Amino acid sequence: MSSVDTTALTAERAAAIRDSGWGEPFRLVQPRNLCFWVFVWGVAAGSYGMLHYYGPALGAYGVGLGTGVLAFALYTIPWLFLLAYHNRYTSLPSKLLLTAFVWGASAATFWLAISANGAILSLYGKGFGLAWVTDWGAGLTAPFTEETSKALALVLLIGLAPRLVRSPYDGLMIGAFAGLGFQISEDVLYAFNNTYANFGADQVGAVLQIILVRGLTGLVGHVLFSAVFCAGLMWLIGRGDPGHRVRGLLLMLAAMAAHSGWDNLGAIGYLVAGDYGAPLLMIVVFPAANLLLLWLTFRLAVPQEQRWLRAVLAPEAAQGVLTDDELTAASGGCRTRRSYLKSRHGHRDKRTARHVLTAANDLARELARSGGRETDPVRHARSEVARLRAPA
Repeated sequence: MSSVDTTALTAERAAAIRDSGWGEPFRLVQPRNLCFWVFVWGVAAGSYGMLHYYGPALGAYGVGLGTGVLAFALYTIPWLFLLAYHNRYTSLPSKLLLTAFVWGASAATFWLAISANGAILSLYGKGFGLAWVTDWGAGLTAPFTEETSKALALVLLIGLAPRLVRSPYDGLMIGAFAGLGFQISEDVLYAFNNTYANFGADQVGAVLQIILVRGLTGLVGHVLFSAVFCAGLMWLIGRGDPGHRVRGLLLMLAAMAAHSGWDNLGAIGYLVAGDYGAPLLMIVVFPAANLLLLWLTFRLAVPQEQRWLRAVLAPEAAQGVLTDDELTAASGGCRTRRSYLKSRHGHRDKRTARHVLTAANDLARELARSGGRETDPVRHARSEVARLRAPA
């Protein structure tokens, strides 16, 4: 390839690193940034609300609360592995994602959502009666209060790291972590409330009931809703491919509709199919629809990330560090990567190819951190690609 072409590819790499913000450090403590103080206040208020809620009954129901905390802490671990796997293109720093998780677990839950939900449900009760609130109140309250509460994590992180949070895929990842924090906090709350409702009898058993129900339904719950909502919010405010504000608004409305349908599952199910409606919606219809919504959002958001990653690695392919097939696989999705690995012959070749792709992504990460400049970590990452490809 000519030096002119290589120069063009290098310029495209620099533009991709600049536009994506990949490699930018994240700093939470920014005393001169109002977003930092809003975050501190929200987390402090949420933590106080949490202590105020659990504190008075801790002596009598501590076993149930402790069991819930431990169980859902373990439940969080596979979620973290799953989300970390998808944070693999122009990846966001772990500290930034932890910030979103903390906001969702404390401020969004115990500072904003609980207070707002209670106030709105009280107004509904006065206007429409208790029976209507029982059937429809949650689904006409939580989608507005809870999705906006979780999305504030994204808004604050844009203010704290405007050069780092740049794409709808970033919004999807931040929303997922804020939603996970909210979901785990809410699950523990439900476990505690179930223990309280049983007057402290068989506290572990009462918690296990919630773990079973919330653990299964959580697969298509708050993580999914806020991931879609926040990706849509990024398009709506113009931080993504231009000209897709309507798409962003529609995705945000779809996330709230999915949340509303889930919370009104019993009432909608009874209207649709009587006593069989709720199980049908819970087991088949809503999970399928919600997963389809997430898949669509992912398919719309990920191409920009893949283009950026490909632009970062393209000069390496031009210089022979990577082959064209390796470049395509390293910057592609799961299906592209799987297709490439299947094209390799023999267990050893497949294993080598898998290691080379991992090393290629490590090389891209080091190039992003260096701003595309030649540094010792970049040279080491490049040498690892050659070492892994060399025959044993």
